[in-house]
Amino acid sequence: MASHRAPVIAVALISAAALAYEILLMRLFSISLWHHFAYMIISLALLGYGASGALLTLMPRAIERHFVALFCAAAAAFGLTAAGCFLLAQQVPFNPLEILWDARQPGWLLALYLLLLLPFLCAGACVCLALARFRGMQPRIYSFDILGAGVGSLGVVALLFVLSPQAALKLIGALGWLAAATAWLECGGRTRWPAALLLAGAGASMLMPAAWLAPTMSPYKELPQTLRIPGARVVLERSSPLGLVSVVESPRIPLRHAPGLSLNATTEPPPQWGVFTDGEGMNALSRFDGRRESLAHLDQISSALPYHLLQRPRVLVLGAGAGADVLQAHYHGASRIDAVELNPQVVELVRGRFGEEAGGVYSRIAQVHVAEARAFLAAGDARYDLIQVALLDGFSASSAGLHALSENYLYTVEALQEALRRLQPGGLLAITRWVTLPPRDTLKLFAAATTALERSGATDSASRLVLVRSWKTATLMVKNGSFDAADIAAIRAFCNARSFDLGYYPGMRPGEANRYNVVERPDLFDGASALLGPGREAFVRDYKFNIAPATDDKPHFFHFFKWRSLPELLASKGRGGLPLLDWGYPVLAATLVQATLASLLLMGLPMAWVSRRRSHAHEAPRSAGGARARMLAYFLAIGFGFMFIEIAFIQKFVLFLGHPLYAVAVVLFSFLLFAGIGSRVAARHPPVKAIVGAIAASAALCLLLLPLLLRHAMGWPDAAKIPLSAALIAPLAFFMGMPFPLGLARVEAVDARLIPWAWGINGCASVIAAVLATLLAIHLGFTAVVLAALLLYGLAAAARP
Repeated sequence: MASHRAPVIAVALISAAALAYEILLMRLFSISLWHHFAYMIISLALLGYGASGALLTLMPRAIERHFVALFCAAAAAFGLTAAGCFLLAQQVPFNPLEILWDARQPGWLLALYLLLLLPFLCAGACVCLALARFRGMQPRIYSFDILGAGVGSLGVVALLFVLSPQAALKLIGALGWLAAATAWLECGGRTRWPAALLLAGAGASMLMPAAWLAPTMSPYKELPQTLRIPGARVVLERSSPLGLVSVVESPRIPLRHAPGLSLNATTEPPPQWGVFTDGEGMNALSRFDGRRESLAHLDQISSALPYHLLQRPRVLVLGAGAGADVLQAHYHGASRIDAVELNPQVVELVRGRFGEEAGGVYSRIAQVHVAEARAFLAAGDARYDLIQVALLDGFSASSAGLHALSENYLYTVEALQEALRRLQPGGLLAITRWVTLPPRDTLKLFAAATTALERSGATDSASRLVLVRSWKTATLMVKNGSFDAADIAAIRAFCNARSFDLGYYPGMRPGEANRYNVVERPDLFDGASALLGPGREAFVRDYKFNIAPATDDKPHFFHFFKWRSLPELLASKGRGGLPLLDWGYPVLAATLVQATLASLLLMGLPMAWVSRRRSHAHEAPRSAGGARARMLAYFLAIGFGFMFIEIAFIQKFVLFLGHPLYAVAVVLFSFLLFAGIGSRVAARHPPVKAIVGAIAASAALCLLLLPLLLRHAMGWPDAAKIPLSAALIAPLAFFMGMPFPLGLARVEAVDARLIPWAWGINGCASVIAAVLATLLAIHLGFTAVVLAALLLYGLAAAARP
């Protein structure tokens, strides 16, 4: 059936469904595996967009003759495979922790790639078909594509507040069927029964049992391990875009969670519930009957140290979780407790469902604030005697380096400066981390604290720092002033009574280190001394792990990996050395290699096939090799540039908007919305060089204004910050939406049959760019990523077809 109307509503629907599916898959695989493996699998699956362009390059006549049938079939196939491929992927026995031992695991990983690639191939084929079929309408079609994607990105976040991930997956599958029915009607189908049949497919998708789509959690995560305790069971679950919160009770063998509890302790914790997010990071929710003596165990862990130096302090707890640190402050007689927790579901559970049994920890004991820690610090001026940064991430995830790809703005130099600003004279900042051997995060945190003190004007940093270690945890204290003799006596008495080791205090002698929980060398004392000495830079450079301080521009605190240590770590595999390997970074590098190789195939094979076919047909080429090379450079450059800027600004707005979820939703939606508007304006064919100049000017303006916003507007309400963020992004995104449709118009003028190839190039570039941007940000910072993007747009202007 021939069509003279472009199915733009169907394009918007399938694009919304595809981007919503991408975000939802990240959520589902973060539950079943870990975030960084989810990132790798989904990044490679997104090559389905590139594969759709490669496939359609090989069938130009079919696009002309059978457009409507192909579009409807591809959209319906997305509806079928969105849920079906995830269901099949659940049956693949891939275990990332066995990938270096089990020769079958790479094969299972390839099976996951291929299964999850199919839905994106189908969605990409729909958009590519429309762009290739309707000549001269690329700006209009692309604007509906990108606007639909923007609505999908915002819609799935909103959906996940009211629906489970399984229910959202069924709805996304139904959207594919709806897009197919809409396309049939938009293209003027002579009969209505095919549309009715496709709508029935949408209904069938919604009737699929949700239990079939429930993510199967890895047995190596903390929650499944805890549920192996006889009688342990999940008593409550809550799901949102922030995570799957699970509450576990164990009536037969009570949970006793007190990280690093002194081996000299004579009291045990009261009965507890375990609170997990995505199956990791257990936090204890204690049954508290109001008797302070029932909390005596909280004086036997390393985070209790600051309370032995302060009297009735005013306390701020950052990352309060289920309230263990709040109860610790209450036990030690805090005069006032403010608790900051990011996840409103956790707060609601502690304050509502478990409120009375938990002793009113968030209703009577502390004033709780649902906020991101950095935003809370920046927004107020109240001063505290103690700021306590809670230990919330799980030991297993932390020790395996599973947070290496995650940005964390709580442990940067600027964050520590902000916390020091909120301290009373003589006040303490206390941060507790897991002990890892050799030390990594503890020394990185110590280096950041030293730098923060120096940047804040302190000339005596060595007199303001104390570090102690239990058998499991380490606590760093930073004082707004110098530790005096009375403080040091109290610190030594605290550690001696609990058999904790002194890591560093002003004037400490080497012989005082490593006395109780003995390790091979006094690494903490040696490292702290080196970081305070003249050889700091050499020590950081030569250390086996990356312990350079994290900053707001390079906020990957948990990135410890160094390539030069890899051979040594792999050689120690047989001796149990692989736990020292921070998995996140090597997985990211492997993802980049895999994406690059796959993209080279997807971009190269179609051209080789087309060239061979034309030579056999003795057809004169409409596009010379030089024109194709310029085309390749152009679409690669704008694909890389767009993703570099989008990813960098999402991260830069996390701080301003005070919440990672808000940053993703607002920035992604704003970029896609205004880029969609810009693509419509591109129909007027403005000059590419002028567009690139406007992109550079807009990006420079954003980079200049963001620091001012962080200093002066952080305390504004969200209702003001969100539209302000959108207004700042709007000019940049508007101009970034123009180069792609303009490039397609030039391709059409040269050889319209190469439009699918150009679409595939842009898709492949976007996947590689998403991975490469993270790698560049880890090493060079997000500002450098933006500058690299501007250079790429300049290259695009020079190479325009």
